[in-house]
Amino acid sequence: MNAVRGRFAARTVRVKAPGKINVSLDVGPLRADGYHSVASVYLAVSLYEEVAATSTDTGDITVSISPASTLNLDGVDIPLDERNLAYKAAAIMADVSEHSTGVHLEITKRVPVAGGMGGGSADAAATLLACDALWNSGLSRDELAHLAAELGADVPFSLLGGTAVGLGLGDELSPALVKAQTDWVLVAADYGLPTPEVYRTLDRLRAAEEAQVEEPVAVDPLILQALRGGDADALSRVLVNDLQRASIELAPGLRDTLGLGESLGAIAGIVSGSGPTVAMLAHSPAAAEGLAEDLRHHGLDALAVHGPVHGARIISDTLL
Repeated sequence: MNAVRGRFAARTVRVKAPGKINVSLDVGPLRADGYHSVASVYLAVSLYEEVAATSTDTGDITVSISPASTLNLDGVDIPLDERNLAYKAAAIMADVSEHSTGVHLEITKRVPVAGGMGGGSADAAATLLACDALWNSGLSRDELAHLAAELGADVPFSLLGGTAVGLGLGDELSPALVKAQTDWVLVAADYGLPTPEVYRTLDRLRAAEEAQVEEPVAVDPLILQALRGGDADALSRVLVNDLQRASIELAPGLRDTLGLGESLGAIAGIVSGSGPTVAMLAHSPAAAEGLAEDLRHHGLDALAVHGPVHGARIISDTLL
């Protein structure tokens, strides 16, 4: 784009926002409104989406995927219209900003798509922050978080980052003071699991068992204690994900992935959120790197990461 078209000067704000894993996820019964209450501990990890928001004089919102994306997106259907969560985030910001312009969003994808790690939510969080800066909206983080909650339960957390307890639909966030690092290996699948389908499968499994399920109101304090101490062994004993068995029901190969990881030295493994990404806990950065390499030798897409990390953050702001 030319630096000046008429009197219009284009500007690009680039923001990165983290994916997350659910260190714990307790899921309540199906509610009358069709949703489920949860109690979860979210951990932001060092795998980031990036959004470059460039102002345009068209008045339109457009979206593209950057060729710098590290995901293999062959056969992956990512909508680039108003169905895209980043597009929705830009539209919300345009509604509340006095000096909005058109904007083009170029998204660099690194977090697995439909992988239970909130990649789309990270895109939305990054877009909120980028458009706030691009249009000088002057919103506080709390105001941006309120807008984020309108876009989905995981979006406020990607804005916040770090570690947090999520209650209600997962969007009632309470930051947890966790500074100690834990090390993980993420194993991505070459397919996605739609979150609504995973929840429906859990409901079906529970109905077949005639299980009595209580509304979750808190997370296990031992999880936060282990995270605060960076105690991977203690953490391995309290990892829980109520959705895991539903994910395995839909994708039985996940059981093999978990078993392989533990046979290669993972302290514990868990399906992240609704899956199918698997998160494996390691004792140290070196152990995580070694485990990831061993898993890659078995043909799996494995990456060592750590958490907690910061939430959405501006990394550049450039006048073109």
